Amino acid sequence: MAAAGAEARGGEGWRTAPHAVPRPPGKFPGPRKRGRDARADRSATRRDAASRAADTAAPRRAPPAPPWPWPRPRPLTLLATRPARCPQSPPAPGPCEVRPARPAPGPPPSRPAAIPRTRRPGPGCRSRPRPLPARQLCEGIRAAREAPCAARADSCAARAWCVPCLVSLDTLQELSRKEKLTCKSIGITKRNLNNYEVEYLCDYKVVKDMEYYLVKWKGWPDSTNTWEPLQNLKCPLLLQQFFNDKHNYLSQVQKGKAVTLKENHSSLQPAIAEYIVRKAKQRIALQRWQDELNRRKNHKGMIFVENTVDLEGPPLDFYYINEYRPAPGISLVNEATFGCSCTDCFFEKCCPAEAGVLLAYNKNQQIKIPPGTPIYECNSRCQCGPDCPNRIVQKGTQYSLCIFRTSNGCGWGVKTLVKIKRMTFVMEYVGEVITSEEAERRGQLYDNKGITYLFDLDYESDEFTVDAARYGNVSHFVNHSCDPNLQVFNVFIDNLDTRLPRIALFSTRTIHAGEELTFDYQMKGSGDISSDSIDHSPAKKRVRTVCRCGAVTCRGYLN
Repeated sequence: MAAAGAEARGGEGWRTAPHAVPRPPGKFPGPRKRGRDARADRSATRRDAASRAADTAAPRRAPPAPPWPWPRPRPLTLLATRPARCPQSPPAPGPCEVRPARPAPGPPPSRPAAIPRTRRPGPGCRSRPRPLPARQLCEGIRAAREAPCAARADSCAARAWCVPCLVSLDTLQELSRKEKLTCKSIGITKRNLNNYEVEYLCDYKVVKDMEYYLVKWKGWPDSTNTWEPLQNLKCPLLLQQFFNDKHNYLSQVQKGKAVTLKENHSSLQPAIAEYIVRKAKQRIALQRWQDELNRRKNHKGMIFVENTVDLEGPPLDFYYINEYRPAPGISLVNEATFGCSCTDCFFEKCCPAEAGVLLAYNKNQQIKIPPGTPIYECNSRCQCGPDCPNRIVQKGTQYSLCIFRTSNGCGWGVKTLVKIKRMTFVMEYVGEVITSEEAERRGQLYDNKGITYLFDLDYESDEFTVDAARYGNVSHFVNHSCDPNLQVFNVFIDNLDTRLPRIALFSTRTIHAGEELTFDYQMKGSGDISSDSIDHSPAKKRVRTVCRCGAVTCRGYLN
């Protein structure tokens, strides 16, 4: 994100100044034909003289642009928006980016002058662009906000390169307050420019029987942290979190040591203060991730995130999606070819009857068919409304779930925050749809890392696999168990291709609030156990992943 100061304060057209190119007077560089005779030279001289005479009588205009031997430059427009991710692509690393605008119709523009902004690296350039000062960053954002909407729309529609801003929103806010600049795009206005809000507490000390806390102010750099007396702090929740983090650290240290640590009541040890700061930053990062997940979900149930075990933050290479994401070369046709015309799908010939199977649900929205039987729900061509009893999986998760850090070494897990009735729909397993050949290649890499995210779509054939390692939803974090409380079913709604069923997870029993959700990684849509889990042949050389489910019927390995 960058913009020149003069350009940010310039006119609304965002035009760049013409570049000063040395050239002979009255001539323009360009390709010349060979063998020009004297008559052609005299004609050119007469045309030049006529042009000069016409210039004296008419208003002066800029000379036509010469033919450039490189691609025609375009005026640049800076766009400033809130950080957002496309559901089909990885997120942009910053809240703003620089993109070239669409050129205006008419004669080609002159070569622009050098602009003090990040330059597009050439073919042999490997260096990263230098960041601009905070004043130029904020002036560029402000000028982009004041630019005409049409110009911004043209810039968004332009097909060209862009330079994403690698600076986080927090860093931009800190730089703005440090330089005393306002920018509505990053939430800094005249009203809150000098506001001081406690973000978290960093340290503690006692001076002359008076308690002081080192305060990190929200939106301000660490250099502005100040020691504040206890009576000035009106943040009981942050004070409670401070003492809880301190107590948790001391408890963890004492578990690993036989000698009890002597607690200093006048000040904190540097290790304790460092842990409290890291825990506060982790709590802020998890809250932001939780907000992002809830913005991206399309179902009713809320998503919560918590980690009371370690200092692990949000996963860095995971993107939340709500439906299958086909890999390049794979086409998903999500359009049904026929639909029912029922007024009551319970008693009339509905979509399952057309497919030759039974209706999957009862009147309590519980599944009544055995595992291995496919589910055919009403689709977009059906005349029944959204309250149809045969529309369950397509409505998404209805329960509030929590992504939490497990204490048994299984990483992240998912637990329910409410009671779930038996035989009810819980969630759908989504991810990137890849071919079986690509799944074999990725499977070897995942086995070496000790992770498992591949789910074979083998209802009728074994052509495709769902990979939820990088793209997925809440099911990405559901752990394996040899005695699970979720069962896998194949579902067909709009896409009736039997090679690409949707994977739905239903509860096998009543699941109480706070209980972890699990399913068998080797469970097929047919209800059988994959042969890979019971194949102990020594000729099959691959890394075995140890199972940590702790069930009585544990098989010992995930694969």
